[in-house]
Amino acid sequence: MSGAHYDAIILGAGAAGLMAALTAGQRGRRVLLVDHADEPGKKILISGGGRCNFTNIHTAADRYISENQHFARSALARYTPSDFLEMVNRHGIAWHEKTLGQLFCDHSARQIVEMLMAECRDGGVAFSFGLPVTAVDHADGMFRVTIDGREHNAPSLVLATGGLSIPKMGATGFSLDLARKFGLPVVQTRPALVPFTLGEDEALFRSLSGVSTEVITRWGKTAFREAALFTHKGLSGPAMLQISSYWQHRTAIAVDFLPDAANDWLIEEKRARPRSAFRTALSRRLPERLAEALAERLQLDGEMATLRDADLRKAQGQLARWPFHPNGTEGYAKAEVMAGGISTKALSQKTMASAKVPGLFAIGEAVDVTGWLGGYNFQWAWASGRAAGEAL
Repeated sequence: MSGAHYDAIILGAGAAGLMAALTAGQRGRRVLLVDHADEPGKKILISGGGRCNFTNIHTAADRYISENQHFARSALARYTPSDFLEMVNRHGIAWHEKTLGQLFCDHSARQIVEMLMAECRDGGVAFSFGLPVTAVDHADGMFRVTIDGREHNAPSLVLATGGLSIPKMGATGFSLDLARKFGLPVVQTRPALVPFTLGEDEALFRSLSGVSTEVITRWGKTAFREAALFTHKGLSGPAMLQISSYWQHRTAIAVDFLPDAANDWLIEEKRARPRSAFRTALSRRLPERLAEALAERLQLDGEMATLRDADLRKAQGQLARWPFHPNGTEGYAKAEVMAGGISTKALSQKTMASAKVPGLFAIGEAVDVTGWLGGYNFQWAWASGRAAGEAL
Protein backbone atom coordinates (compact mmCIF):
# COMPACT_ATOMS: atom_id res chain seq x y z
CA MET A 1 0.00 0.00 0.00
CA SER A 2 1.39 3.38 -0.93
CA GLY A 3 1.77 6.02 1.77
CA ALA A 4 2.58 9.72 1.67
CA HIS A 5 5.50 11.56 0.17
CA TYR A 6 7.69 13.66 2.48
CA ASP A 7 10.76 15.85 2.20
CA ALA A 8 12.40 13.84 4.98
CA ILE A 9 11.75 10.74 7.05
CA ILE A 10 13.42 10.64 10.47
CA LEU A 11 13.83 7.24 12.09
CA GLY A 12 13.90 7.62 15.87
CA ALA A 13 11.95 9.99 18.10
CA GLY A 14 14.57 10.41 20.78
CA ALA A 15 16.42 13.61 21.60
CA ALA A 16 18.28 13.93 18.29
CA GLY A 17 15.36 12.86 16.11
CA LEU A 18 12.94 15.24 17.80
CA MET A 19 15.36 18.14 17.36
CA ALA A 20 15.95 17.34 13.69
CA ALA A 21 12.21 17.03 13.08
CA LEU A 22 11.20 20.29 14.73
CA THR A 23 14.05 22.16 13.03
CA ALA A 24 13.21 20.88 9.54
CA GLY A 25 9.46 21.21 10.09
CA GLN A 26 9.75 24.82 11.16
CA ARG A 27 11.76 25.47 8.00
CA GLY A 28 8.74 24.38 5.95
CA ARG A 29 9.86 20.83 5.22
CA ARG A 30 7.33 18.00 5.19
CA VAL A 31 8.66 15.62 7.83
CA LEU A 32 7.61 12.18 9.06
CA LEU A 33 9.00 11.26 12.49
CA VAL A 34 8.98 7.50 13.10
CA ASP A 35 9.52 5.40 16.21
CA HIS A 36 8.66 1.79 17.01
CA ALA A 37 7.91 2.84 20.62
CA ASP A 38 4.39 3.95 21.41
CA GLU A 39 5.56 7.35 22.65
CA PRO A 40 8.53 9.62 21.90
CA GLY A 41 11.53 10.39 24.08
CA LYS A 42 11.50 7.32 26.31
CA LYS A 43 15.18 7.69 27.28
CA ILE A 44 14.62 11.38 27.94
CA LEU A 45 11.87 10.44 30.40
CA ILE A 46 14.14 8.23 32.54
CA SER A 47 17.21 10.47 32.40
CA GLY A 48 18.48 12.35 35.41
CA GLY A 49 16.34 10.36 37.79
CA GLY A 50 13.26 11.49 35.88
CA ARG A 51 14.30 15.15 35.83
CA CYS A 52 16.42 15.09 32.66
CA ASN A 53 19.95 16.44 32.81
CA PHE A 54 19.22 18.20 29.52
CA THR A 55 22.57 19.93 28.92
CA ASN A 56 25.85 21.04 30.47
CA ILE A 57 27.02 24.65 30.46
CA HIS A 58 30.64 23.50 30.13
CA THR A 59 30.07 21.76 26.81
CA ALA A 60 33.18 21.72 24.62
CA ALA A 61 34.40 19.40 21.88
CA ASP A 62 37.23 18.04 24.05
CA ARG A 63 34.64 16.43 26.33
CA TYR A 64 33.62 13.97 23.64
CA ILE A 65 35.24 10.73 22.52
CA SER A 66 35.47 9.91 18.82
CA GLU A 67 37.93 8.57 16.29
CA ASN A 68 37.86 12.15 14.99
CA GLN A 69 38.20 14.34 18.08
CA HIS A 70 37.35 17.46 16.07
CA PHE A 71 34.18 16.18 14.38
CA ALA A 72 31.70 17.43 17.00
CA ARG A 73 33.19 20.92 17.16
CA SER A 74 31.19 22.47 14.30
CA ALA A 75 27.73 21.33 15.39
CA LEU A 76 28.39 22.10 19.07
CA ALA A 77 29.58 25.61 18.21
CA ARG A 78 26.50 26.35 16.13
CA TYR A 79 23.95 25.08 18.66
CA THR A 80 25.05 25.72 22.24
CA PRO A 81 23.65 24.98 25.70
CA SER A 82 22.42 28.60 25.76
CA ASP A 83 20.45 27.98 22.58
CA PHE A 84 18.67 24.99 24.08
CA LEU A 85 18.14 26.85 27.33
CA GLU A 86 16.41 29.63 25.40
CA MET A 87 13.81 27.09 24.24
CA VAL A 88 13.43 25.70 27.76
CA ASN A 89 12.86 29.20 29.15
CA ARG A 90 10.45 30.09 26.36
CA HIS A 91 8.29 27.12 27.36
CA GLY A 92 8.36 28.17 31.01
CA ILE A 93 10.18 25.06 32.24
CA ALA A 94 11.80 25.64 35.63
CA TRP A 95 15.36 24.34 35.90
CA HIS A 96 18.36 24.37 38.20
CA GLU A 97 22.11 23.84 37.98
CA LYS A 98 23.68 21.03 39.93
CA THR A 99 27.37 20.24 40.26
CA LEU A 100 29.82 20.61 37.38
CA GLY A 101 27.52 22.62 35.11
CA GLN A 102 24.71 20.06 34.89
CA LEU A 103 21.25 21.53 34.20
CA PHE A 104 18.11 19.67 35.31
CA CYS A 105 14.38 20.27 35.20
CA ASP A 106 12.97 21.27 38.58
CA HIS A 107 9.98 19.00 38.07
CA SER A 108 9.84 16.36 35.34
CA ALA A 109 11.71 15.17 32.26
CA ARG A 110 8.30 14.86 30.61
CA GLN A 111 8.31 18.64 30.28
CA ILE A 112 11.26 18.39 27.88
CA VAL A 113 9.48 15.79 25.74
CA GLU A 114 6.28 17.84 25.71
CA MET A 115 8.28 20.93 24.72
CA LEU A 116 9.94 19.14 21.80
CA MET A 117 6.65 17.64 20.64
CA ALA A 118 4.96 21.05 20.80
CA GLU A 119 7.77 22.46 18.65
CA CYS A 120 7.33 19.58 16.20
CA ARG A 121 3.61 20.27 15.96
CA ASP A 122 4.36 23.94 15.31
CA GLY A 123 6.41 22.75 12.36
CA GLY A 124 3.65 20.49 11.05
CA VAL A 125 5.64 17.30 11.64
CA ALA A 126 3.73 14.05 11.01
CA PHE A 127 4.18 11.19 13.49
CA SER A 128 4.20 7.40 13.26
CA PHE A 129 4.64 5.84 16.70
CA GLY A 130 4.13 2.31 17.95
CA LEU A 131 4.58 0.54 14.61
CA PRO A 132 7.73 -1.25 13.44
CA VAL A 133 9.65 -0.33 10.30
CA THR A 134 9.69 -3.48 8.19
CA ALA A 135 11.79 -2.29 5.25
CA VAL A 136 14.04 0.59 4.21
CA ASP A 137 15.18 0.85 0.60
CA HIS A 138 16.84 3.43 -1.62
CA ALA A 139 16.62 3.79 -5.38
CA ASP A 140 16.40 6.59 -7.94
CA GLY A 141 17.22 9.22 -5.34
CA MET A 142 14.35 8.23 -3.04
CA PHE A 143 14.19 6.41 0.27
CA ARG A 144 11.27 4.07 0.78
CA VAL A 145 10.31 3.23 4.36
CA THR A 146 7.66 0.57 4.93
CA ILE A 147 5.64 0.89 8.13
CA ASP A 148 2.73 -1.45 8.86
CA GLY A 149 2.50 -2.40 5.20
CA ARG A 150 2.49 1.19 3.94
CA GLU A 151 5.39 2.57 1.94
CA HIS A 152 6.45 6.18 2.63
CA ASN A 153 8.86 8.04 0.37
CA ALA A 154 11.31 10.89 0.82
CA PRO A 155 14.54 12.11 -0.78
CA SER A 156 16.11 12.38 2.69
CA LEU A 157 16.40 9.83 5.49
CA VAL A 158 17.78 10.55 8.97
CA LEU A 159 19.14 7.72 11.14
CA ALA A 160 18.37 8.76 14.72
CA THR A 161 17.41 5.52 16.48
CA GLY A 162 20.21 5.78 19.02
CA GLY A 163 22.58 3.05 20.12
CA LEU A 164 22.57 -0.22 22.01
CA SER A 165 22.41 1.11 25.58
CA ILE A 166 19.47 0.21 27.84
CA PRO A 167 17.83 -2.45 25.63
CA LYS A 168 14.91 -2.74 28.07
CA MET A 169 13.88 0.69 26.78
CA GLY A 170 13.73 -0.71 23.26
CA ALA A 171 17.24 0.18 22.16
CA THR A 172 18.47 -1.70 19.08
CA GLY A 173 21.24 -1.50 16.52
CA PHE A 174 18.78 -0.48 13.77
CA SER A 175 20.69 2.64 12.72
CA LEU A 176 23.94 0.68 12.63
CA ASP A 177 22.35 -2.03 10.51
CA LEU A 178 21.00 0.53 8.04
CA ALA A 179 24.34 2.32 7.94
CA ARG A 180 26.06 -0.92 6.98
CA LYS A 181 23.34 -1.65 4.42
CA PHE A 182 24.06 1.67 2.73
CA GLY A 183 27.82 1.15 2.86
CA LEU A 184 28.70 3.50 5.73
CA PRO A 185 31.57 2.31 7.96
CA VAL A 186 30.83 1.61 11.63
CA VAL A 187 33.36 2.01 14.44
CA GLN A 188 33.44 -0.91 16.90
CA THR A 189 30.77 -0.27 19.54
CA ARG A 190 31.02 -0.80 23.30
CA PRO A 191 29.10 0.14 26.45
CA ALA A 192 30.11 3.55 27.88
CA LEU A 193 29.30 5.43 31.07
CA VAL A 194 28.85 2.00 32.59
CA PRO A 195 29.64 0.37 35.99
CA PHE A 196 32.64 -1.94 36.31
CA THR A 197 32.58 -5.49 37.56
CA LEU A 198 35.33 -6.90 39.79
CA GLY A 199 36.57 -10.48 40.00
CA GLU A 200 37.12 -12.75 42.97
CA ASP A 201 40.58 -11.27 43.64
CA GLU A 202 38.85 -8.03 44.59
CA ALA A 203 35.77 -9.55 46.21
CA LEU A 204 36.66 -7.70 49.43
CA PHE A 205 35.59 -4.46 47.77
CA ARG A 206 32.34 -5.95 46.45
CA SER A 207 31.43 -6.50 50.09
CA LEU A 208 31.35 -2.70 50.51
CA SER A 209 28.15 -2.39 48.47
CA GLY A 210 26.51 0.98 49.12
CA VAL A 211 29.66 2.77 50.31
CA SER A 212 30.44 5.98 48.44
CA THR A 213 33.34 8.45 48.62
CA GLU A 214 34.86 11.20 46.52
CA VAL A 215 37.94 10.11 44.58
CA ILE A 216 40.08 10.88 41.58
CA THR A 217 40.00 8.00 39.13
CA ARG A 218 42.58 7.71 36.36
CA TRP A 219 43.17 5.69 33.24
CA GLY A 220 46.16 6.69 31.14
CA LYS A 221 46.27 10.49 31.00
CA THR A 222 42.55 10.85 31.70
CA ALA A 223 41.30 11.67 35.19
CA PHE A 224 37.97 12.53 36.82
CA ARG A 225 37.24 13.76 40.34
CA GLU A 226 33.76 12.74 41.44
CA ALA A 227 32.06 10.23 43.71
CA ALA A 228 32.78 6.50 43.45
CA LEU A 229 30.26 3.94 44.62
CA PHE A 230 30.97 0.33 45.55
CA THR A 231 28.34 -2.15 44.40
CA HIS A 232 27.71 -5.85 44.92
CA LYS A 233 29.20 -6.37 41.45
CA GLY A 234 32.04 -3.86 41.50
CA LEU A 235 32.45 -0.11 40.99
CA SER A 236 30.00 2.59 39.96
CA GLY A 237 29.27 6.24 40.70
CA PRO A 238 30.08 9.23 38.45
CA ALA A 239 33.87 8.87 38.70
CA MET A 240 33.73 5.25 37.56
CA LEU A 241 31.14 5.84 34.83
CA GLN A 242 33.27 8.64 33.41
CA ILE A 243 36.49 6.65 33.27
CA SER A 244 34.69 3.59 31.86
CA SER A 245 34.30 5.36 28.50
CA TYR A 246 38.09 5.43 28.17
CA TRP A 247 38.98 2.12 29.80
CA GLN A 248 40.20 -0.83 27.76
CA HIS A 249 39.74 -4.43 28.79
CA ARG A 250 42.50 -6.14 30.74
CA THR A 251 43.94 -2.84 31.97
CA ALA A 252 43.89 -1.31 35.44
CA ILE A 253 42.34 1.92 36.63
CA ALA A 254 43.97 3.92 39.42
CA VAL A 255 42.01 5.51 42.26
CA ASP A 256 43.17 8.29 44.59
CA PHE A 257 41.09 7.73 47.71
CA LEU A 258 42.32 10.91 49.44
CA PRO A 259 42.67 13.62 46.78
CA ASP A 260 42.86 16.43 49.36
CA ALA A 261 45.35 14.79 51.71
CA ALA A 262 48.61 16.62 52.36
CA ASN A 263 51.99 15.02 51.85
CA ASP A 264 53.00 12.88 54.82
CA TRP A 265 49.54 13.13 56.36
CA LEU A 266 49.91 9.66 57.86
CA ILE A 267 53.19 10.68 59.49
CA GLU A 268 51.42 13.69 60.97
CA GLU A 269 48.61 11.43 62.21
CA LYS A 270 51.18 9.18 63.86
CA ARG A 271 52.72 12.12 65.72
CA ALA A 272 49.39 13.66 66.67
CA ARG A 273 47.67 10.43 67.73
CA PRO A 274 50.35 7.76 68.32
CA ARG A 275 47.96 5.46 70.23
CA SER A 276 45.35 5.55 67.46
CA ALA A 277 44.94 2.47 65.27
CA PHE A 278 45.89 2.72 61.60
CA ARG A 279 42.36 1.90 60.44
CA THR A 280 41.03 4.56 62.78
CA ALA A 281 43.31 7.13 61.16
CA LEU A 282 41.89 6.15 57.77
CA SER A 283 38.30 6.24 59.03
CA ARG A 284 38.73 9.91 60.01
CA ARG A 285 38.92 10.68 56.27
CA LEU A 286 37.04 7.77 54.66
CA PRO A 287 33.84 5.80 55.34
CA GLU A 288 34.56 3.31 58.12
CA ARG A 289 33.86 0.15 56.11
CA LEU A 290 36.13 1.36 53.31
CA ALA A 291 38.86 2.31 55.77
CA GLU A 292 38.75 -1.18 57.28
CA ALA A 293 38.93 -2.85 53.87
CA LEU A 294 41.88 -0.71 52.76
CA ALA A 295 43.71 -1.32 56.05
CA GLU A 296 43.19 -5.06 55.61
CA ARG A 297 44.58 -4.96 52.07
CA LEU A 298 47.54 -2.81 53.16
CA GLN A 299 48.24 -5.30 55.97
CA LEU A 300 48.84 -2.50 58.44
CA ASP A 301 47.35 -2.92 61.87
CA GLY A 302 48.01 -1.88 65.42
CA GLU A 303 48.76 1.51 66.86
CA MET A 304 50.26 4.21 64.66
CA ALA A 305 53.28 4.49 67.00
CA THR A 306 54.29 0.92 66.16
CA LEU A 307 54.36 1.53 62.39
CA ARG A 308 57.51 2.64 60.57
CA ASP A 309 57.45 5.98 58.74
CA ALA A 310 58.62 4.20 55.58
CA ASP A 311 55.63 1.86 55.70
CA LEU A 312 53.25 4.77 56.24
CA ARG A 313 54.70 6.66 53.26
CA LYS A 314 54.34 3.53 51.14
CA ALA A 315 50.71 3.25 52.24
CA GLN A 316 50.12 6.90 51.28
CA GLY A 317 51.42 6.16 47.80
CA GLN A 318 49.17 3.13 47.47
CA LEU A 319 46.12 5.06 48.66
CA ALA A 320 46.86 7.77 46.07
CA ARG A 321 47.09 5.31 43.16
CA TRP A 322 45.13 2.26 44.22
CA PRO A 323 44.91 -0.15 41.28
CA PHE A 324 41.67 -1.87 40.43
CA HIS A 325 41.56 -4.52 37.71
CA PRO A 326 37.98 -4.71 36.39
CA ASN A 327 37.14 -7.98 34.71
CA GLY A 328 34.49 -6.24 32.61
CA THR A 329 31.49 -3.95 32.83
CA GLU A 330 27.77 -4.41 33.44
CA GLY A 331 27.24 -4.07 29.69
CA TYR A 332 24.60 -2.29 27.64
CA ALA A 333 21.90 -3.13 30.19
CA LYS A 334 23.41 -0.57 32.59
CA ALA A 335 25.34 1.63 30.15
CA GLU A 336 24.04 5.18 29.82
CA VAL A 337 25.31 5.41 26.24
CA MET A 338 27.03 3.48 23.48
CA ALA A 339 30.53 4.42 22.37
CA GLY A 340 31.52 3.90 18.76
CA GLY A 341 28.92 3.84 16.03
CA ILE A 342 28.58 5.24 12.51
CA SER A 343 32.01 6.52 11.54
CA THR A 344 32.44 10.27 11.33
CA LYS A 345 34.61 9.65 8.26
CA ALA A 346 31.37 8.98 6.38
CA LEU A 347 29.61 12.17 7.50
CA SER A 348 29.80 15.92 7.03
CA GLN A 349 30.57 17.61 10.35
CA LYS A 350 28.47 20.58 9.23
CA THR A 351 25.31 18.77 8.12
CA MET A 352 25.64 15.16 9.40
CA ALA A 353 24.99 14.04 5.80
CA SER A 354 26.61 11.03 4.18
CA ALA A 355 29.05 11.84 1.43
CA LYS A 356 28.48 8.44 -0.14
CA VAL A 357 24.67 8.27 -0.13
CA PRO A 358 23.01 11.61 -1.03
CA GLY A 359 20.13 12.41 1.29
CA LEU A 360 21.21 10.06 4.09
CA PHE A 361 21.97 11.60 7.51
CA ALA A 362 23.03 10.17 10.88
CA ILE A 363 22.75 11.98 14.22
CA GLY A 364 22.86 11.48 17.98
CA GLU A 365 24.07 8.38 19.77
CA ALA A 366 24.19 6.32 16.57
CA VAL A 367 27.23 8.37 15.50
CA ASP A 368 30.76 7.77 16.83
CA VAL A 369 30.60 10.73 19.23
CA THR A 370 30.28 10.00 22.96
CA GLY A 371 30.14 12.69 25.63
CA TRP A 372 31.03 12.77 29.27
CA LEU A 373 28.45 12.10 31.95
CA GLY A 374 26.33 15.07 32.95
CA GLY A 375 24.26 16.37 30.03
CA TYR A 376 26.94 16.28 27.34
CA ASN A 377 25.28 13.53 25.32
CA PHE A 378 21.99 15.40 25.29
CA GLN A 379 23.78 18.48 24.01
CA TRP A 380 25.31 16.40 21.21
CA ALA A 381 21.82 15.12 20.37
CA TRP A 382 20.44 18.68 20.22
CA ALA A 383 23.40 20.00 18.22
CA SER A 384 23.63 17.17 15.71
CA GLY A 385 19.84 17.11 15.31
CA ARG A 386 19.81 20.85 14.66
CA ALA A 387 22.65 20.52 12.12
CA ALA A 388 20.77 17.87 10.15
CA GLY A 389 17.44 19.68 10.46
CA GLU A 390 18.95 22.83 8.98
CA ALA A 391 20.32 20.84 6.03
CA LEU A 392 17.17 18.87 5.19
